[in-house]
Amino acid sequence: MNDASQTPATTPLSRLKIDRSAASPKGKRRWGRWLVLALGIAALGVFALIPRKAEVQVTSVLMTFPSQQYAELTASGYVVAQRRAAVASKATGRLLELRVREGSVVKAGDLIARLDASDVRAAIVAAQAGQRQSEAAVHQAEASLHQARIEQANAAAELRRNEALVARGFVSPQALDTVRTRADVAQAAVGSAQAAIATAQAAVAQSAAQVGVQRVNADYTEIRAPFDGVVLVKNANVGDIITPFSSAAGTQGAVVTMADMSTLEVEADVSESNLAKAAIGKPVEITLDALPDTRFRGAVVGIVPTVDRAKATVMTKIRFDKLDPRILPEMSAKVTILSQAATDADQKAVLAVNPRAIVERDGRKLVLRLKDDTVEAVDVVPGRKIGDNVEIAGALQSGERLVLSPSDKVQAGTRVTVTAK
Repeated sequence: MNDASQTPATTPLSRLKIDRSAASPKGKRRWGRWLVLALGIAALGVFALIPRKAEVQVTSVLMTFPSQQYAELTASGYVVAQRRAAVASKATGRLLELRVREGSVVKAGDLIARLDASDVRAAIVAAQAGQRQSEAAVHQAEASLHQARIEQANAAAELRRNEALVARGFVSPQALDTVRTRADVAQAAVGSAQAAIATAQAAVAQSAAQVGVQRVNADYTEIRAPFDGVVLVKNANVGDIITPFSSAAGTQGAVVTMADMSTLEVEADVSESNLAKAAIGKPVEITLDALPDTRFRGAVVGIVPTVDRAKATVMTKIRFDKLDPRILPEMSAKVTILSQAATDADQKAVLAVNPRAIVERDGRKLVLRLKDDTVEAVDVVPGRKIGDNVEIAGALQSGERLVLSPSDKVQAGTRVTVTAK
């Protein structure tokens, strides 16, 4: 036998066996799953240890006025000048001069505009000439009267002489009749002259009246301010045709529109269901949209005795206690009818918050102010109740956000998130 047959262990088949010492793939997968599970549990533990943000509701610091605590009723309206006029002329003519513009302050009687008065001036000259002619006729009638009276005196004297002569028989009765007729004619001439004077004087009066009419027409060509006020609108320009009835194309009626600024009042619509609260004399606080930081005091002075059927409201007139030059007609206004008159202190702005934002901790009154995503404690001093809010004093500003009804878990430095509940 050879050597190969005696040593079978050294053949290639002897090397074909499983090596049990190496780890199987199945075991590796099992250890991987345990590792992932361990890492997940560790991550959950870390996440659980991270502090979570507290959910809170917030409110804002408000700027309000103590007078609102007396509010009984609010309404809206507009500032209206109770004395307002569209200034025009009774005359018709071309506008030659305009002395004012929007915003001009005028006094009663001031010249605003002037129309072309050439035709009126010509009519005045003609009327004055007629007056002088009538006055000359008066003088002529007076001269005729004087001559007639002389003739009457002579006729009367001659009549007396002839009557004496007739009585003595020196003159015939027929001659006396002639003289008497002359005296009667002279007396009639005096009466006629007196009537001529009266007629001439009437003509003079008529001519003077015509002159007066034309001067009035001349006054109509000068448009003057009817009262003290301010020009609001310029309705015409130099060169426009001004006519009292401006229905024709290219013509204007009013030259300017002006208002008496001392008669400014607020006309507000009050619901008819709340009309009892708007009694005449009730104090009112007025706020203008154009001047939101200023409060004006006033009072109800009138109620228009009719109801707007479409809106179910009644127009109420409120007069300002004191007018301000900044108040202008047609400004939008909000009026608050008060239960009692507001003082100067009541009309000074103060800070106020929702009372649920104020908490007491360790004997301190404080609020929790939101700053980024954390809160900080701010000491405050609560004051009087103003409507649904409470006046406060502290290091706060209007518009800042505060935590509403904070729980004991929410402390200074707590991270929070705002909810919309």
